Amino acid sequence: MSSPVTDAPEGTVHLDLELVGMTCAACAARIEKKLNKLDGVTATVNYATERATVSFADGTVTADQLVDAVTSIGYGAHLPEPAGDGPDASEARVADLRRRLLVAAVLGAPVLVLSMVPALQFRGWQWVALVLATPVAAWAALPFHTVAWRTARQAEAGMDTLISVGVLASYGWSLYALLATQAGDLGMTMQMSLVPSRGDSHHLYFEVASTTVALILAGRYFEARAKRKAGGALRALLSLGADTANVIQADGSELNRPVSALHVGDRFVVRPGERIATDGVVEDGASAVDASLVTGESLPVDVGPGDPVTGATINTNGRLVVRATRVGADTALAQMARLVEAAQSGKAPVQRLADRVAAVFVPVVIVLAVGTWGFWTARTGSITEAIGAGVAVLIIACPCALGLATPTALLVGTGRGAQMGILIKGPEILESTRQVDTIVLDKTGTVTTGTMTVAAVRATTGTEDGLLALAAAVEAASEHPIAKAVVAAARDRELPIAPVDDFRSEAGVGASGTVEGQLVQVGRAPTDDGHAEHAAATLIAVTVDGQVHGTIAVADTVKESSAAAIARLRRLGLRPWLLTGDRQATAEAVAAEVGIDPANVIAGVLPDGKVAEITRLQGEGRVVAMVGDGVNDAAALAQADLGIAMGTGTDVAIEASDLTLVRPDLHAAADAIQLSRHTLAVIKGNLFWAFAYNVAAIPLAMAWLLSPVVASAAMAFSSVFVVSNSLRLRRFRAGA
Repeated sequence: MSSPVTDAPEGTVHLDLELVGMTCAACAARIEKKLNKLDGVTATVNYATERATVSFADGTVTADQLVDAVTSIGYGAHLPEPAGDGPDASEARVADLRRRLLVAAVLGAPVLVLSMVPALQFRGWQWVALVLATPVAAWAALPFHTVAWRTARQAEAGMDTLISVGVLASYGWSLYALLATQAGDLGMTMQMSLVPSRGDSHHLYFEVASTTVALILAGRYFEARAKRKAGGALRALLSLGADTANVIQADGSELNRPVSALHVGDRFVVRPGERIATDGVVEDGASAVDASLVTGESLPVDVGPGDPVTGATINTNGRLVVRATRVGADTALAQMARLVEAAQSGKAPVQRLADRVAAVFVPVVIVLAVGTWGFWTARTGSITEAIGAGVAVLIIACPCALGLATPTALLVGTGRGAQMGILIKGPEILESTRQVDTIVLDKTGTVTTGTMTVAAVRATTGTEDGLLALAAAVEAASEHPIAKAVVAAARDRELPIAPVDDFRSEAGVGASGTVEGQLVQVGRAPTDDGHAEHAAATLIAVTVDGQVHGTIAVADTVKESSAAAIARLRRLGLRPWLLTGDRQATAEAVAAEVGIDPANVIAGVLPDGKVAEITRLQGEGRVVAMVGDGVNDAAALAQADLGIAMGTGTDVAIEASDLTLVRPDLHAAADAIQLSRHTLAVIKGNLFWAFAYNVAAIPLAMAWLLSPVVASAAMAFSSVFVVSNSLRLRRFRAGA
């Protein structure tokens, strides 16, 4: 991973802070508000990841000032530590919750049983209940009281305020009743029911104070465990890399060194079964590389000298010597982790509504609780009876589920995407995928392989092999992609390639040279010359001493998966278009092969023309996604409503895109759109249930139809439900 502080070209500093002490989404909102009050600071706080992402102009504030701002309102903050350094904060939080839950459950259970079953209420039972409930209300509930006190000092209220006030009100009133009323008589018995009952002037609420704490701690404990599990995808991604590498020394010996000590240019050996230590190029050896853990591609990829390999992939069967080209924070794995982390730390537009609701919800609930207590006090004439209804409102209204609805789904969805080789750059991208109705596909490298191959050879004089050998002799001296295709075809047929003299190359025309005393010219043919069946091919004519001896058709091969992937995109409600700088005939032939309507083919366009075409489609009211991989696609990717870059493409294209596909397969584009839409659906489902829960439950509590114990259980269940619903995204499968 890179340093937590990075400088953007514009002089903007981006910094991450790990936060300590947050217990709910309101805490995140409070920290975010405090940081954004600093001059020139833009901050986003994510409750699920317990991290603040901060941007500011270079020189305006320091990291220490940001940390001080957070600590001034009662929370902790520090710069992220390197992976593996120091204790795991999330594990420590889970352990603390486990201890407090155990105490609350062990001591609270007898209080609940004694309060509910009059037959078990022995003489003085209520004083035993006091002894058991006191550690629960004081120590087990301490995190709630601490946060409530912090927020009160800032003249604010949060979700923990509701819990703390509810626990203290029920415990405090019960203590008062024991000391100042007949409820303290040793022979007193109390009727108890999960359904609220009225008319019992001796009612105590120790069971509410203890059971509420136990149930809410249970919800927080399972929530924390689920959040840790949800973040497992990123931790797994970071753990994929190798720890050491066998580096070749100057004398040819091997030295096992930590991966962190590798430098660009180092040569290292990768034996069968070992992970490739870092990104590089194969210099010697041949093997099949399993990249499934990084790219999601199930089939191993054959590699040999000159082929690039990615760090963390597995060498399956041959010995490889690899030269490192990228190390540390520049590797593909590190870049993937940064993209995933950035997406998980951001906020989707759908979360903003939840944030606005949470900001005003708590004060409103406190007013409703006090109003409920006052109404029933006036109605019944008993302060003692009415307190239960007020406490129930406080507890049932706690909107923890609302705060978890969006970030947990983002955490799981983006993590699952990373496992499948789909990198979502930001949570706002999810909204775009829902609205997209048109997808524009670049041809070369996206629909096709981007590698030229010889499709056919037609000799008018001599044999096909003889014609191909003459052409290869000239083209062997050229670096043009067509020349490489001709030479590769000759070598595949094991044809002899003679040396060439007086080689000349003219851009856009072709190449010529003297081969075995004959002047051989290789250049673009003026007509198809009998190759009509290869409409997508580029035709080159081979001339010997001024006489045409035949033609060779060279084509960019369509990827085997393209047709099926485009059919999937169409089933997702997207209308596919083909956009290319190639000639019309070639583009239409490729479109016909993959199932794109000829009317949706745009050919012969330059990079600025691609932007213009995207703009034109948007002007027609379409919401456009663009898939590309080259430098000439970058501007169009940025212009599109949703830019999707092939991870095998250029860095410029990847930077301009919204989604990056690690594997060079259009099926990944369909997977990305499906996953994004599915994640968005889970977020909306979570928000619906969180809102519906509060909307339905608060009136019941205000009407005195819901006891505080049931309210506590329901509130804890709602948070666990939302997190569990988000975890379903871990089971998302390609094509699901």
